[in-house]
Amino acid sequence: MDQRMLCVHAHPDDESINQGATMAKYVARGTGVTLVTCTLGEEGEVLVPELANLASDQDDLLGQHRIGELAQAMAELGVTDHRFLGGPGRFRDSGMAWHEDGHAVAGADVREGTFWRADLVEAADYLVEVIREVRPQVMVTYDEFGGYGHPDHIQAHRVATYAAALAAAPSYRRDLGPAWDIAKIYWVAMSETRMRESLRFLRDSGDTTTFEGMDPDGPLPRFVVPDDQLSAVVDGNEFVEAKIAAMKAHATQIEVDGFFFALSNKLGNEVWGSEYYRLVKGIQGPTEDGLETDLFAGL
Repeated sequence: MDQRMLCVHAHPDDESINQGATMAKYVARGTGVTLVTCTLGEEGEVLVPELANLASDQDDLLGQHRIGELAQAMAELGVTDHRFLGGPGRFRDSGMAWHEDGHAVAGADVREGTFWRADLVEAADYLVEVIREVRPQVMVTYDEFGGYGHPDHIQAHRVATYAAALAAAPSYRRDLGPAWDIAKIYWVAMSETRMRESLRFLRDSGDTTTFEGMDPDGPLPRFVVPDDQLSAVVDGNEFVEAKIAAMKAHATQIEVDGFFFALSNKLGNEVWGSEYYRLVKGIQGPTEDGLETDLFAGL
């Protein structure tokens, strides 16, 4: 089996939350899995009190610390090829603010050197070189809104999309390696049906704080995708413990008693075992109930 998957994410921890079970499952079956992380996540919150000094407004050492968290998370998933776009620290976490409508936006002051302000061609070229080296048949990244509007997620989408196009052009930057056309590109997604079922269970059980403000019968955030837009689901229930261990490795970012693990405790680990995707390039392969169960289906 000669299968290779490229995952492009914005910050350390995004990969484990969005794709941890998928990555672990494919590694276990012998697929080559490469993770490219675009920033060190320097502007993240520090949820471990004794590490509060790492924050960007104090010693500004969080990014270096998160390199270690990512390495531990990848060890839990079995991923041995993980890289930072342009090298560790080439692009800084851009930070974010919350819009009154409840989604993330770029802050009022975005500093120089951040990913959001990166030159698109320069950033894409770093990824072109990886694509041409690894030669993945499948790439996974975010949608055009970055799931919930974070500027670094949006920029990761833009860079990944542009890099995929440039990497396929035989005449473009031959110094970066022979051209390679990625056969299938997916965006990570969350099933609307699954989300509504989870919310309904939580509310019926008396939990009004997990995903506070979300109504199982009301409007949902943009990262929740109508089921008719989904193309694939990867059943990673066998690897959900690895995913949860990877999430716990990102200790400065994910609270063990926060809503991620509250969902696992109340709904069972299966809430994290099925990961959904939208196919945005390539031909959908064989399906079950309208969804591929393998991102390499048809290849």
